[in-house]
Amino acid sequence: MAKWTAKHEAPEPLEGPVVGTIVGGTIIWFVIFLAQAAFYGWFADRDLVWWYWTPLAGAGLGLIGIWYVRGRDAALKRFAAEKAAQAAGEGTPSAP
Repeated sequence: MAKWTAKHEAPEPLEGPVVGTIVGGTIIWFVIFLAQAAFYGWFADRDLVWWYWTPLAGAGLGLIGIWYVRGRDAALKRFAAEKAAQAAGEGTPSAP
């Protein structure tokens, strides 16, 4: 089997409103969990109770995701600020 090699460079990652996207998804999972509360008996009768708890797990993982992407976003902003400060400081001599 031949080894596959890329013929062109990979594109830059797409950056968008990551924090808002994760928050929105987490809210949707939690709303689905609440909406299914009325059908708990139906799930229990058919031995599908895991369907009821799955959106709660999604919301819980979403909370972890919110914590992660907020930290990532803050780190990216710090890096950009440090890079801008270094670029602004290149024109002036540093103090001994």
